[in-house]
Amino acid sequence: MGKPIKLFTLLFLAWLVSGCLGTRYLQENQKLLYRQTLEAPKGFSKEGLSDLYVKKVNRKLFGLPINSLVWMHQEGKKRYTQQKFIDKKVKVEEKFDRKIAATKNQKKSTSLQYRKQEKIATLDGKIENGNLFMQWGEPVAVFDSASLDATQEKMSDYLFNRGYFHNSISYRTKEFKKRIGVVYEIKPGRPSLYDTIFFQIEDRKIDSIVQSTQSASLIKLNDRYDQDKLNKERERLDLQMKDLGYFDFTRQYIEFSVDTAYGGGYQIALQVGIKNPPRRDSHKIFHIDSISFTTDAAVNSTDTLKRQSVEKYNITFNYFKSEYSKKLLAQRVFIKQDSLYSRTNSFDTQRQLANLDIFKFINMNYDSSDGKFIANVFCSPLNKYSWSNEAGLTMTQGYPGPYISTNLKKRNVFGGMEILEFGGRFGFEGVASATDPNNVYASTEASVNGSITFPQFLLPLTEKAQFRFAQYNPRTRLLAGFTYTDRPEYTRSISTVSDTYTWQNKKRAQYSFTLINLNVIQSTLTSAFDSLLTDLQVNDGNNLKNSFNPSFVSSMILGITWNPVNYGNTERSSHLLRMQVESGGTLFNFAEPGYIVDRGLELYQYVRLSLDGRRNQVIDKNTMLSYRFNGGVGYAYSENEVLPYEKYFFAGGSNSIRAWLPRRLGLGSVPPNLSEDPTKDGLFDYSFEKPGDILLEGSVELRKKLFGFVNGAIFLDVGNVWSFTEIQTSEAGDNKASWKGNSKLSKTFYRDLAVGTGFGLRFDFSFLLLRLDVGMKVVDPGRESGDRFVLDKVRFFKPFGTEKEPVILMWV
Repeated sequence: MGKPIKLFTLLFLAWLVSGCLGTRYLQENQKLLYRQTLEAPKGFSKEGLSDLYVKKVNRKLFGLPINSLVWMHQEGKKRYTQQKFIDKKVKVEEKFDRKIAATKNQKKSTSLQYRKQEKIATLDGKIENGNLFMQWGEPVAVFDSASLDATQEKMSDYLFNRGYFHNSISYRTKEFKKRIGVVYEIKPGRPSLYDTIFFQIEDRKIDSIVQSTQSASLIKLNDRYDQDKLNKERERLDLQMKDLGYFDFTRQYIEFSVDTAYGGGYQIALQVGIKNPPRRDSHKIFHIDSISFTTDAAVNSTDTLKRQSVEKYNITFNYFKSEYSKKLLAQRVFIKQDSLYSRTNSFDTQRQLANLDIFKFINMNYDSSDGKFIANVFCSPLNKYSWSNEAGLTMTQGYPGPYISTNLKKRNVFGGMEILEFGGRFGFEGVASATDPNNVYASTEASVNGSITFPQFLLPLTEKAQFRFAQYNPRTRLLAGFTYTDRPEYTRSISTVSDTYTWQNKKRAQYSFTLINLNVIQSTLTSAFDSLLTDLQVNDGNNLKNSFNPSFVSSMILGITWNPVNYGNTERSSHLLRMQVESGGTLFNFAEPGYIVDRGLELYQYVRLSLDGRRNQVIDKNTMLSYRFNGGVGYAYSENEVLPYEKYFFAGGSNSIRAWLPRRLGLGSVPPNLSEDPTKDGLFDYSFEKPGDILLEGSVELRKKLFGFVNGAIFLDVGNVWSFTEIQTSEAGDNKASWKGNSKLSKTFYRDLAVGTGFGLRFDFSFLLLRLDVGMKVVDPGRESGDRFVLDKVRFFKPFGTEKEPVILMWV
């Protein structure tokens, strides 16, 4: 029986692979375009060439020979009848046309027209592209020899436009059964370089400007010819002229002439020419004669209200009713009377006015009629009140639970474009009890907060300084909040007051400085939980008990976020860097906190630094490689020599090392308590969080679009937390490990690094990103030396035991 079963298995796998590859969907005499590759000289960049394939191969699942999208498309095609959607479109059009003709209400008619367009657009998509499965999937990539010549021509043109005028592209095919692979051989040849650059500019003033700013040019001597760079240089010159008062200058006046008549075509003489406008011997420079600012452009006039005009700060403000501070509005206008026109200053004005969150739209135009050059700013206000609600599921430590949140916003509270906000949140989730891990209880959390945001620094600054700082979008936010948590073991409340200043440098960096951040923390513990925490602190050195002492936490925080290329976009590679420095209890170095101590509140003095760096590398439109580094250190110098619990670092969880439960990894190589039931829970008991003073962790994740809104991911996580002090573990007992570990960061810290890997799915809805990750331990530093590699011990289902590691499943 053994051989027949093996033969059947091999035949089944062959059928499965052929189906997954798509060959079984081919018609007679058709062949599958299976692979396309590029061959080029060593050191030559092939970037961008693979995007030029006229015919694309079918996408494979993480490089495996599985074309699941072809199967999906074919399954959808079996159930697709185009005529059905054509008939349905006719019926929908007739139905809405009858309703529109019957209604006399203009508002209802407009709504029906909009709904009709939406439904027709959906049906047109299905008529042209098929049903949902067909749209998510891919038709089988049938080999077409004509596409090879078209691809060859596109690649040759691409190289020509990048200075390889003497390139050569050839291709060869290789056939295996019904599959064909294509290899394109790239011979770029010797590149053509700029040997001479000279200028032919008719306007002497513009000629002087261009010559004096040559250091900023993107075109340099001995650079390779590149059509894209020439286009960017044309855009740079156009913007430069528009920033120097040349309002009606356009890029059509800029011409590049290339001469390759000498040097065998490998040396280029480039002429940069700028023509004058027709029937004029120079370009006109525009000075702004006046500025008009309308604050309620979309508001209709009434019989009782007439539009008024008031001039202040060299700006004429127009409005039906004076509602906004003219001083603050003038600070956000970066064009000035009698100054040169500047496109950059015009865009900055629109951007900074939009940042106020007061206006629905901001439009700017310039009127040059009647011999004057007038700048017009038109703004339409947002609703004074807005109310938003949100509901969903959340999970931080145990089982998912529902939450609801609400936010009420009032704009322009005192006429200075302040924003007053009140928010609330209520939710609960299932968590295992710390005193009885076999039971699951509901953990309830409720919070309320109120804040007011001012579009300026609430500091004693001169008017000149206020106008100067306005370009950095300054804000001051005063906040007060209260959070209440109710669990079976304890209740906990945190009262918070803060004063935060934020500003930004153009679009690259954002800064925040919290001058005052005060927290009063109160907790009530059950006697059983209090005894458990005391035992952990005495026997294991776990400082979890400090989290529940009545305490007063004050700090100052400086945060910097550097985001130069819009991190998170899917079009090009991007990176992000966040840094935060915090000093806690600083004022207590200069003043005695007797009032606080007399009320039984514990004080903390500490410094804390955290760093978060991320990079997304776009490989192609369907594939991305993501990196992350996260590190931090906190040092306490108060008498109690501990950090506030919220200021400790933790490892493990969905945004950390995903093969460990949230906040349960560490410290160093110190082993957790042994599980009371290894068959059910694995070797270790992860009931308790592991707070640390030092954090080091990093991850690499490969993400690939699978179909529709579903993306797949595989990842590798590395990291751990350590303490500045050595944790003295108790002697072996009923649930104590018989070996000891190191909790301090040392020169051999790399031996304490935990390693996890896994895979997951990303459900990318337009309004929500849902993640499902499966984490598996690779190296567990909590085990004995020599027994730390545990990937071969991974087990998805019970029973586990001391030699089987449970897989961690996380929804986020």
